[in-house]
Formats: sequence, C-alpha cells, structure tokens
Amino acid sequence: MNTFGQLLRVTTFGESHGPAIGCVVDGCPPGIEIAPADFAPDLARRATGKSRHVSARHEDDAVEILSGVHEGRTTGTPVALLVRNTDARGKDYDAIAGQFRPGHADYTYWQKYGTRDPRGGGRSSARETTMRVAAAVIAKKWLAQRHGVHVRGYLAQLGEVLPRACDWAAVEANPFFWPDAAQVPELESYMDALRKSGDSVGARVTVVATGVPPGWGEPVYGKLDAEIAAAMMSINAVKGVEIGDGFASVMQRGSVHRDQATPDGFLSNHAGGILGGISSGQQLLVSVAFKPTSSLRLPARGVDIEGKAVEVVTTGRHDPCVGIRATPICEAMLALVLMDQALRHRAQCGDVGEVSPRIPPQA
Repeated sequence: MNTFGQLLRVTTFGESHGPAIGCVVDGCPPGIEIAPADFAPDLARRATGKSRHVSARHEDDAVEILSGVHEGRTTGTPVALLVRNTDARGKDYDAIAGQFRPGHADYTYWQKYGTRDPRGGGRSSARETTMRVAAAVIAKKWLAQRHGVHVRGYLAQLGEVLPRACDWAAVEANPFFWPDAAQVPELESYMDALRKSGDSVGARVTVVATGVPPGWGEPVYGKLDAEIAAAMMSINAVKGVEIGDGFASVMQRGSVHRDQATPDGFLSNHAGGILGGISSGQQLLVSVAFKPTSSLRLPARGVDIEGKAVEVVTTGRHDPCVGIRATPICEAMLALVLMDQALRHRAQCGDVGEVSPRIPPQA
C-alpha cells in the first residue's frame, strides 16, 4: 500500500534518486487557503544539508501544486503535489547494487518483488517522507483553523543523552529540535565524535497535539492510538511507539496510572490523551523510537544477489542519526491521522454536537 487514511487519503510516489517524488491528497475539504510558499517552512525543517550532523544531500524541495487548488484555495478535488529531485546521485550506489546492505530493506524488497531499485534504497528511502510532510502542511492548517488543534514535537533523546529541561522556545532554535538550549554544544560534540568514528546512533522523538476535542477515534478497529501507532511505524527506521507513559506503565500501579478527574479537570495524563481508542480532550502524547542508521562506512558482513558472502561498505551521503530530522515527519503523521479522524467523526457523529460534561485537560 502506498495510500493511507480513510476519508483523507494520501498516496505518495517516487524514489530517492528518481526524477521526482510526489503525493496526491484525496478527500481534502474545499476552501483551504494554500500556496506553494506554505510548504517551505516544514520542508526546510525536514531537509538534509542544513548542518554537518545530517546528510549532505541538498535538495531544493520546491513544491509544485498540480491540481486541486484554484485561485489559492482547495477545490475539494484531489490535490497533487510534486517535488523534483535536484541533487540525486544514483551512481553513488553502483558499487553495492548487487549486494544486500545489512539492516536495510534491500533483501526484503528483493524477496517481495524479485527486483529492487538500489539507488539509495529507492522507495524505502526516507526521501519519501518529504511528501508526507508536504501533505501534512494542509492538515496542520485545517486542524488549527477548524478545531484549534496544534501539533509540535521535539527530539527527546539522542543516544544516551536526555534533555535536562523542556523549553519549547529552544526547539526551533537549533538543528536538533532539542528542548534544552544549554545542551546543544554537548550534542554538537557528541555528533562530531560519532561521525568521526563512522558509526551511528538511535533517537527518540516526542510529539504533542493540543486542542484535540474529546470524541475522535473509534471504539474497536479504528482506535485513535492504534492508527497513530501504525502511522508512526510506517516511518523509515521506527522501531517503537508509545502513547502516554507507554512501556513505563508496566512498573506503575493502577492507583497511579488511572487519570483521576474532578469537575475542574483531569489530575494526570498517563494515558496520553486517549481512552478506549477515543480522544479524551487531554493533550495527545506520542513517543517514537528510531533505530541507528544502517548505512555506514564501517565494513560489515553481507550477502550479494547470488547468495555469496561479501563485505559491504556503504558510501554516499547518510545521516549518522536519522532521528535528528524526524521531528517534522512525526508531526506530519500525527496531523494526518488527526485530520482523517476528525473528518470521520464529523461524518458519523456530526449531529451529536458537544456533550456535557466536558472535563478540562490537566492544567
């Protein structure tokens, strides 16, 4: 499947080193103001080549709107977006075109399709996430205007390093999306040493959605938390997703974990804003774990397409930590899921209206 969502359906296409990547957003409501310039800020946040700590690939990431927008507003018909690859270097992969890189999708794509695009992993490259971020620009705008919902995220762990503070004002002021400005020099040194060693490291991203009203989500198979988890797991290199306290819940007592409430508001948010698969009106809290990058210049044992043992050395331009650029991608997936769920809720339960009482979120 290259399409996700039910009422808001996003289909992406293109390969890492092909001529272009793109997406079609179907089910987009009419009347949303949108222009090519609106996509630039979030695509710049996701882009490579911004610092020495990420891949040196430098793409323009200029969005072309091919359909679905007339006189600056969506028309309700499919919105087609295109981004041309301007810095593709497929030849960087010539030497390993006949090999399966350890930790990559090379072998599994080969087993599934009987062929593969070896240029940067083709469809399995994180380059594809550019179009998810582009599609979510529309979703973020609609959610904010129609429901007052805002989605934002930050890098919550880099290897073994954890933030000592959480200041949203610091997040957009450094290339790591790190919430503690005082630690940025420490991260710079950490990444310099990692890059010099030729190795990589994992990371954790936390995404928060505020203003989500109670009632979004489905009770059984379309649970909001299940769809969020599936959306996050569809991102390249993701190996774990937590909602609220997640795996820390294992060590908690029920008397602690249950989010008690008073007429003045919830007293905690261990559930991460979702109860029974439906939003509670509290902040949505999502944490996403990224594995270390598998593309390394350090030699590794592998197998080629003839089944012979080979030594694999990956050259080219790669991120020593994919999680550094993942914050806007995680934000995008959460925004797309929320817009789809909002449209589905409106379709089935739009006549229900606001139900009393409404418990305010935790202060």
